[in-house]
Order: sequence, then structure tokens, then C-alpha cells
Amino acid sequence: MSEPRVIKKYPNRRLYDTVQSKYITLADIRSLVLERIDFVVIDKKSQEDITRSILLQVIAEQEHGDEPVMSRDFLSQVIRSYGGNLQNMLSSYLEQSMKLFGSQQRELRDKVKAVVGVDPVETVAGVAQRNYQRWRSVQDEIFRTLMNATGRPSDGNTDKPDASSHQ
Repeated sequence: MSEPRVIKKYPNRRLYDTVQSKYITLADIRSLVLERIDFVVIDKKSQEDITRSILLQVIAEQEHGDEPVMSRDFLSQVIRSYGGNLQNMLSSYLEQSMKLFGSQQRELRDKVKAVVGVDPVETVAGVAQRNYQRWRSVQDEIFRTLMNATGRPSDGNTDKPDASSHQ
């Protein structure tokens, strides 16, 4: 197995990907996780492994979205478990539960694929992408039609406003 990708965290809080030779964001860290790319985050100043801390930041950022995964009650219970006799058991239980959940998802996808002949997640994603492209095409066509109706030239470049409108 190869060495994990090294991400350095500088004192200015910026993250630097040593493989891509560029600064990255927490969204980029999330992408690495989703792509199952092994990485480690090292604090540039102390040389300490801070990967867990960065992953918690990614989770916190995701939890600020419209549909958080963890309820307030769940988070409160997790906080209460720290320092107690059951902390190690809770950690193991949560980790095993997530592994089981993942394997059950894969198993269900495989069963549906065996019966139907296609992967349901890939099919839904493909349909969503095609619908989005159609919606964008309709939007573009409506915009071109409106531009033509107002007498403005439609040269296909919809980013540039008519110069006469600024006078």
C-alpha cells in the first residue's frame, strides 16, 4: 500500500496539498474522502497529525446544511459519553454501525442491479444530470428568445451586455 497523501496545515489556517502543489479547502478534503483517497493532515508548525480535527471540521461544515445527519440530541449524547466508562464501547459501536450501514447499502444496490439490470444510484444520477442539462438548454433558449425580442443581437455570447445600455 502506498503512503497517504500529505496535506499540510499552515499557521494561517490554509491547507496545502503536497501532491497537487496547491492550497485546498475543506470541500477539497471532503472530495478526497468521497474518492477514498488516503491522506493525512500535518500541522506545519508542530508536525502533529491533525487529520481527525480536519475531518471533524468537514463534518461540522456539512452539518450546517439544510439536512443535517446528526440531531441535537444525538450530538448531546455523544458529548456526554466522553470521559465515561462507555466511551470506548460507544466509539466501537458507532464505527461498526457505520460499516454495517455501508455494507447493507452496497448489498441492496447489488441486489437491485441483479434484478433490474442497472445500478439504481447510477441510474438516478444519470437521469438527474440529463434533466439538469435539459433545464439549462430551455433556460438558454428562453433567454435567447427574450434577447431577440428586445432587439438585442444574440451572438451566442450571453455574458456580455449590449454596450448601448451603458450610455
